[in-house]
Amino acid sequence: MLHHVELWVPDLGRAVTSWGWLLERLGCEPYQDWQAGRSWRTGETYVVVEQSPAMTADRHDRLRPGLNHLAFHVRNREELDELVASAPAHGWTLLFPDRHPFAGGPEHCAAYLENEDGFEVELVAKEGGGRVP
Repeated sequence: MLHHVELWVPDLGRAVTSWGWLLERLGCEPYQDWQAGRSWRTGETYVVVEQSPAMTADRHDRLRPGLNHLAFHVRNREELDELVASAPAHGWTLLFPDRHPFAGGPEHCAAYLENEDGFEVELVAKEGGGRVP
């Protein structure tokens, strides 16, 4: 159903470091590469990061109208924990660390990450994510 998502980023190098690492870890493959952008694809759906000269700001604000975050499935809690542990080396910071991995509620095991440019992703564990009673 979804064809592609295009994110305008203030710094292509930072975006390639953070988004490229994450999307490839989630199973996407590099797809397109041009002077002002890159994309990664899984099946027929792809994600684009582009440094456009038409941008009106130098940082994404997830709290303003527009895109708040993108959410992705991860296989299980183990993969979620591995991604969270590796994320800082690739420009991502864990949001809501005091409630991690249940910031979305007691039965919703997920990590919320924000990159240096203000974009948020939610990584949702499909299996083994519920709290132990």
